Amino acid sequence: MNNFFKSLFVAPLFLFSALTAYAYVDKTVALITVMDKAAGKTQNYEIPVGTELDAGKLKITVQSCKQTDPFQAEDSFAFIRVQNENHKVIFSSWMSRNNPGAHPLQNPDYDLWVIECK
Repeated sequence: MNNFFKSLFVAPLFLFSALTAYAYVDKTVALITVMDKAAGKTQNYEIPVGTELDAGKLKITVQSCKQTDPFQAEDSFAFIRVQNENHKVIFSSWMSRNNPGAHPLQNPDYDLWVIECK
């Protein structure tokens, strides 16, 4: 098959895959809920992207916050970094609002959820 016919076949496939790719909208603030398991208390925090927040014994940094575009099922994703009181990183990954169990904070004292990106 010569290159002309190959390009006629491959170009539409490439265009179709590009059009069906997911698009995300960058947001500037993440709404996060932190649960102190020992105290049985939850607290909501609005954390601007790129800033560090002291939440009790935790330091939480939101490095990115994205939301699906308006034409897809609504979901929010945040890249979160969490340090304990000894400055040890105990979590550093993406977290999804719709699927919090995919990459959970595994800590005996705290739970953390993404509520939304604003």
